[in-house]
Amino acid sequence: MNLLAVERIKLFTTRSPWWCALITVALSVGFAAILAGATQPDDSLTVSATQFGGTQFGIAVIMVLAALAVTTEYRFNTIRTTFQAVPHRSPALVAKATVVALLSLVIGEISAFGAWGLASVMRPHDNLALHTGQDWANVAGLGVVFAFSAVLAVAIGIMIRHSAGAIALLLIYTLAVESLVTLIPKIGNHIHQWMPFNVANKFLVGASSDQNGPPPSDSPLSPGWALAYFAGVAIVFLLIALGVAKKRDA
Repeated sequence: MNLLAVERIKLFTTRSPWWCALITVALSVGFAAILAGATQPDDSLTVSATQFGGTQFGIAVIMVLAALAVTTEYRFNTIRTTFQAVPHRSPALVAKATVVALLSLVIGEISAFGAWGLASVMRPHDNLALHTGQDWANVAGLGVVFAFSAVLAVAIGIMIRHSAGAIALLLIYTLAVESLVTLIPKIGNHIHQWMPFNVANKFLVGASSDQNGPPPSDSPLSPGWALAYFAGVAIVFLLIALGVAKKRDA
């Protein structure tokens, strides 16, 4: 608990989490407002469409937040003080990942329900009520995906240690790499089915193919197993990062 309190204090005494949180909420709610305003009166906005901003851009911002939570400590050498106080290193890094994940979870829920709530107000005649489990996953599940995305980004930050490199890698991967994989002849589509964020998208949108919402996932997993798979990928990367952190100098 002491380590969690320390990491919470370190995280909230910097500006980047506040700015990233504000940007994430603004993107999520802003895109929901744009889609609600641009949808024709005779068309109907769907629940998954209200989450377009969060799933397409909010996740990238959250990963930047998580990476900076680690790399700024290496930049200013405060990580050395942490490792002197916690020589085994892993508990301190796990505590950091936990705090960042919890913050990301909260930001994700605020963003998702804010976007859905605004769209519901702007489109009162559309069927935006959360009737099914998949409807709830569309909205409430965004915070869960944010949390595991943050754990993955913390792991990358631990391994790379430099802000620019970690952020560049994360942004390029989330915004481009998974889509470009499908261009590989013969095996591209098969690889894409198991790419982490494509699988996470299966949890969020299920088998939906809403043209106004996030793109559908071609993962063969069910939504529940898709979340488990994504969580497993994040945890595996964190375990690898902990092993790397133990073997090199701070």
